[in-house]
Order: sequence, then structure tokens, then C-alpha cells
Amino acid sequence: MEVIDENIIPWYSIHWFRFSTFGEFVWEREFILYFIYAIPLLFILRYVIRHYSNQKLPVALHKTYAKQNIFNLIRLFPDLFLAMALIFILIALARPQKSDEKVEQWTEGIDIMLVIDISQSMQIEDFKPNRLEAAKNVALDFIDGRFQDRIGIVIFSGDAYSQSPLTTDYDLLKSYIEEIDFDLIENRGTAIGSALAVATNRMTESDSKSKVIILLSDGDNTAGNIDPIMAAKLASSYDIKIYTIAIGREGSVPFGKDFFGRPRMVENTMDETTLREIASIGDGEFYRVSNNKALEEVFERIDSYEKAEILETRYKDTTDFYFNYLYWALICLTLWFFFKTTFISNVLQD
Repeated sequence: MEVIDENIIPWYSIHWFRFSTFGEFVWEREFILYFIYAIPLLFILRYVIRHYSNQKLPVALHKTYAKQNIFNLIRLFPDLFLAMALIFILIALARPQKSDEKVEQWTEGIDIMLVIDISQSMQIEDFKPNRLEAAKNVALDFIDGRFQDRIGIVIFSGDAYSQSPLTTDYDLLKSYIEEIDFDLIENRGTAIGSALAVATNRMTESDSKSKVIILLSDGDNTAGNIDPIMAAKLASSYDIKIYTIAIGREGSVPFGKDFFGRPRMVENTMDETTLREIASIGDGEFYRVSNNKALEEVFERIDSYEKAEILETRYKDTTDFYFNYLYWALICLTLWFFFKTTFISNVLQD
């Protein structure tokens, strides 16, 4: 599609009379355009008044002299040019404009580490299709809602390691999340302390004013050689806020299939104490979720809490085009004046 620079189009171009051109204008005083509808009514009213107020003389003419002639239409020219002049004046007064607005947004952003439990218990199917897949889905949605924030990923089971450093390459992050699987770490268990330490280590060199860890787990600390409370205190010393999410229901939950293909039920328990204390030390919040919807709502809430202030600068360049219609108004007024004040006016009256 060809882009037209209207600043170089001459005022007498047909371009200014196209419906598409009028549709692209922004009108500073749009209400003035409604007065255009009154112009024909004014001329009709003027014609009626003149018709009944002008003196009429009885004149008998042979019908051959009373025949219509196309030149009789010339008498309409003055009114036509005056009406056009008024229309152009109203268009000019409405101030047709076009604005080219540019918006620049910038923010320092937030550094966020997603710490995701991939222990075997995350295969429990009280979430659909299971706990881990539900966590991955909400993490993907969470990433889509961020703007210029650096996000990293730590996964843990019996050990913990950084799957992705802090980055703003969200497509790369999402591909890493989709690849998360239970087989990525061989050692079994739940090393919450080690996971927090790895996430904290990734953030020690961060210059961001706001640093956040979101820890998602379904169990107690059963592996690793770092105490979770000590790891939380270490993170807090680096001004890192910690949100903890306990995922899963207590009681009888489905875990795999039995010999006949039916869901196998197992008993599930969870000690929330450690995760609550970690969130308290990290000046964050603890959440307990028991289904997919609750997990989505928690991530949405965290997403709304941890928003960087986006600063915005707007540049607005406005161009006026009213003068194009003023030129046409002057031409029409000149022609109206010519027809009304020269010998032609006598011809038109006869």
C-alpha cells in the first residue's frame, strides 16, 4: 500500500474532496460540520421568501417565447457559489487535522526467578493433567503478561540447577518451560533449600531495584545439604522477595493407573510450615492451591503485585489542513461576487 505524504499534495488536488480523506481527519471542532446541513434549508427558505415577496407583473407571452432554455440555469450560479463558499468555510472552521503520535515506554523492570519442583510427587493428578503440567501452563501465561522483566528458571528435585539465567528472551524461556520433565534430574527428593540457594546465586549480580523468587512445591524439604530457612535468610539479605506456593490436595489423590487402568489413589500429606516461614522471611506471601483455577488466580495475583512502573513519553505532531478549504472558499466567494456585481447579474435577473 502506497503511503501518501499529504504535506506535498497541492491544495487544488481532488484528493481533498474524497470521502476517504475526510474519514482520516481528526476534527478539532467537529460539531461545526453539522451546520452544513442547514445551508440547503437556508437557500430554500430564501427562495420561498423571494418568491412570495417579489413584485410580479402580468406579462402575456406566446408559448414559443416561454420555452425553457438551458441558459436559464445560469441564474443559479450565484447561489451555488455562495453555498459552496459557506460549506468550505465551515469545513475550515471545524479544523481538519492529522496527528502522528509516538509513544516511548521504558522501565527498569523486575528480576524474577521461577523455582519449580519436578519431584516425582508432582506427577499426582489432582491437577489436570498433573501438578507439574499445571504449573508449567500458568508459568507460560505469567511470562506472557510481563513487560521488559528479566525472568530465570530454577528446577529442583533431589538436586537443583538453573535451567535458564535471567533474560528478557521470553520465547526462549517458554521453550525451556515446555522442555521441563521429571527425567531432567536423577536424584529423587525435594531440595527446597538448594533451589533457593541456586536462585539467590543467580540474582546476586542483579542491579534491579526489585528482585523476586516464586517458589512452587508440593512437599517438604527432604534432600540437599542447605537448610531452607537459612537459604531464605540469605535471599532476604540480598533484598529478594519470596512468594511460596504449596500445590496439591491432602488426603486421597489419584496417582497413576492400577492393573485394570483405573486411577490409583494414594494418601497425600503436606507440611506447610516451612513454606510459610520462607515467605515470611522473604517478606512475600504464602499460597495454598488445590486445583488448576486456584493456581491460575495465585499467579495472576502475584503478576498484579509485581509490576514495574512503566514511564511513558508521548510525542504528538499535529498537521492542520483547513487552509486548503479556505483557498476554495475564497475562490467561490470571488465567483459569487463577480456574478452579483457585474453586468452578468443584470442578465441573470432578466
